[in-house]
Amino acid sequence: MFRAVRHAVGLSLVSLILAACGGGGGGGGGGIGFLPTTPPASGGSNPPATNPPADDPPDNPPPPPVQPAVSCADLNGKSLPASLISLPTQGATVTSATPVAASDAGNTLGDYCRVRGTIQPVDPSSQSINFAVNLPEKWNQKTIHFGGGGFDGVLIDGTEVIRFGPAGKPAPLALGYATYGDDSGHQSGSITDGKFAANDEQLANYGGNSLKKTRDVAQALVLARYGVAPKHAYFLGTSTGGRDALSYIQRWPFDYDGVIANEPALNYTGTRLSNVAVGRALYYNNGTDGWMDLSETLMVQKAAMQACDKLDGAADSIVSNVESCRQLNTQLLASLRCPGGTKTAKTCLSDAQIATVKAIESPLDFTTYSLANGVKRAGGYNLLEGALVAGPFTTRDLGTRNVPANPATSADANMYVTGDQWVKFFVTRDANFNTLTFDPLNPGSYAARVTEVSNITDATNPNLAPFFAHGGRLIMLHGLADEVISPNSTIDYYKQLIATVGQASVDQNVRFYTVPGMGHGTGSFIPNWDSLAALEGWVENGLAPATGVAVDAVAGTYGRTRPLCLFPAWPKYRGSGSLDAAVNYSCVTEVGDPLACPNLPAAVTSYKGGNSFGEELRVQIDPATMAYTVTIDASLQRAAGTVRTGTLVSEGNCSYGSGESGAVFSFGAGGVLSGGVNAPSGGGFAPLLAFQNTFQNAATPMVFNPVANVFNAVGVQQGTGGTTAQALAVRLRNLGSFQYCRDPVSGGFMIYDASCTQTEKGYITYNGTRGSFDLFTTSPTGGAVTSGGTLTGSMVIGLVSGTAVPMHLVRESAANAGMRLFGLQQSLVSGTADGSYALLSVKGENHDATVAGSGLNLGGAAAGLSYDTPVLGVAQADAGRSGNFIFNSGVLAFVSTDAAKAALELGVRH
Repeated sequence: MFRAVRHAVGLSLVSLILAACGGGGGGGGGGIGFLPTTPPASGGSNPPATNPPADDPPDNPPPPPVQPAVSCADLNGKSLPASLISLPTQGATVTSATPVAASDAGNTLGDYCRVRGTIQPVDPSSQSINFAVNLPEKWNQKTIHFGGGGFDGVLIDGTEVIRFGPAGKPAPLALGYATYGDDSGHQSGSITDGKFAANDEQLANYGGNSLKKTRDVAQALVLARYGVAPKHAYFLGTSTGGRDALSYIQRWPFDYDGVIANEPALNYTGTRLSNVAVGRALYYNNGTDGWMDLSETLMVQKAAMQACDKLDGAADSIVSNVESCRQLNTQLLASLRCPGGTKTAKTCLSDAQIATVKAIESPLDFTTYSLANGVKRAGGYNLLEGALVAGPFTTRDLGTRNVPANPATSADANMYVTGDQWVKFFVTRDANFNTLTFDPLNPGSYAARVTEVSNITDATNPNLAPFFAHGGRLIMLHGLADEVISPNSTIDYYKQLIATVGQASVDQNVRFYTVPGMGHGTGSFIPNWDSLAALEGWVENGLAPATGVAVDAVAGTYGRTRPLCLFPAWPKYRGSGSLDAAVNYSCVTEVGDPLACPNLPAAVTSYKGGNSFGEELRVQIDPATMAYTVTIDASLQRAAGTVRTGTLVSEGNCSYGSGESGAVFSFGAGGVLSGGVNAPSGGGFAPLLAFQNTFQNAATPMVFNPVANVFNAVGVQQGTGGTTAQALAVRLRNLGSFQYCRDPVSGGFMIYDASCTQTEKGYITYNGTRGSFDLFTTSPTGGAVTSGGTLTGSMVIGLVSGTAVPMHLVRESAANAGMRLFGLQQSLVSGTADGSYALLSVKGENHDATVAGSGLNLGGAAAGLSYDTPVLGVAQADAGRSGNFIFNSGVLAFVSTDAAKAALELGVRH
């Protein structure tokens, strides 16, 4: 009976629409009473979000779907009068209404009615608006309006899945939503074609008018087909569509219950002015100075990633701590600058190229005029904080030629192409205008026109109080590495929103997520999460979203997760557990000075240690100037007293570049330093380890009790016979004697046994002159002695936060020189060694390494870990990066079982 009544109602509504055919005119909202502007199901406005009562859980089953009151065919060819559309038009026509069956080939959207039509313009020279409405046979009483993209011109047909939604989730249409979209009132084969803007009505439609017109038509068709209005209406948009979502609720705040604005181009005019500013820098002096080719652009991106990747605690090719990274801009640009600022090689940047980098990076501050809503700023792009404007993680680049065409084409910088179209057709309306002559900071006679266009196209009105007042909810999401739409403009808007409506109102009604590594649908991290479910839970059940979990959709890292942090928080690695699991990250708001290192000494300090050639040395650090001096104290390869000097340059995270063939120095907690010194022969650097405090027993030379113990030892033998990794057990006794043991089968690790057959024995005695222990080798067959023997090297026993870290420096002969590091032969529990490390290899390489529970990532190679294997205190890595490591007080030493890899890598935990 009810369906029969609704069927009659539906037919009467269609008849009413038909009766008005030809009624046209340019009228406004005279007939708008026919179409409620807010869904009436809950008596009008939605109440503010509150937690649902205990007896009304949010997972109550949804109401049964609504069946159509009229057939799809009844809509075909019908017209809607201009009086049903709030803004001036000549009415709308349904050009087709086609039933689509779930069983149709290729259809995954269920049974629905596919409606297509046009909305006729008032200006006969303007193009019509093409619209699409999809009406499911089983309607869930909700509608979704999808926004556009770029310069539009392509029909948004409403059949798409949720942008950045969970993998495998069906499109909203398939889930029972009535969906709709349009082409913004012009047609083009390219979303970077701006010619439409030369017509006032088409420009106004693009600025938002087409959205309202399409919404009014779509809601009329929904009402006509089902006989009831929707209970909830949502708007989803990305990029230009995100701008559409915000523009809509700023202008017509009562039409939608909730909106999602992904990477919104809200400061639209500021974005285009920034595009022009980048082009002017890039093509300065006919491109002979400022243009950067692909290799130079990638060099900038690589330098930024190397400087900032680890500021969040994880080496994962994602810059999460963006604002700390921003503090490195000056130093980073200085490191990229060619000597004197004049281009000398492809490996550095001229001053003009640095100006281009700054034009991309820096905001535009308008001092001579304002944009819509008093906006005086356009955010820059985070090029020096991890944004990728070229390379494999984006579809954009800075072009392939240093002089652009007029008009610019796809061979030119992507940013400039859209800026060029905007100047030609939005502002000057001169298709031949040379955009490079247009000054964004001082547009001269075009200043008033820029502001006028801004008022048409921008979505920067921060007064969302009317939208919030009826219970409207807003979710915004923006990638911090967006290379098309600046996330900093969205951040500026969010701050202005707080300033306008207050923090409490924003906290109640807005969720703003920023995503490190995410570009404009591109980047090294592309989040998948169910934003629509989050919005619906908020609007319909009062469950406000909090920190979410995003799944990475990038092919090479697919499936890893990160917390989806609310601005201004960012995901910081906790220091243990898998780097690919969100649970091991915390959303934090801290912004520290990345150049500051808490592990630096307070005054000029000397560190004692040695390197992989068995050379004993001292490293002096002046924290005021970061000058370093490496002095060789004992060596078989060069004279004692040999000195190397230089200045350390911060790379963040307590790591510093040096003049030692690229060796990176890192300061660990407890007074330990890793680094490198130019090798005595063969080029490259020799890894070194040195300690601010060392054990010495000059007053009681036979007392070693504080440091005596049973250890595992790993090391390297370097000499005329080549380079060989070493793995042993060793006991250091109370009187200073020692004994090494090797497994008789593997020649490697074993549980220490005083009766081992493959053994080395000796003793150490303190040398006050050098501040180390002379090491003597004795007969392997005799008992433990502390006299006689042959001097074959030395031992430095570092004290890291009071814990002994012995290091044996082998200087037996030209064929046998090297180093061995000790770690206790006791259980190494998973998690103890977790953290990020700066390692140096005997091949003269710097590698980042991360230990996270049962996982190791060393220099980009991932491996699983087995602890206390093959003996207590040793971790064994599988074939992903085969080898073993020991850990002692923040020092990690890894020996490889892969002959192609460095035999030994060592370093400290950040």
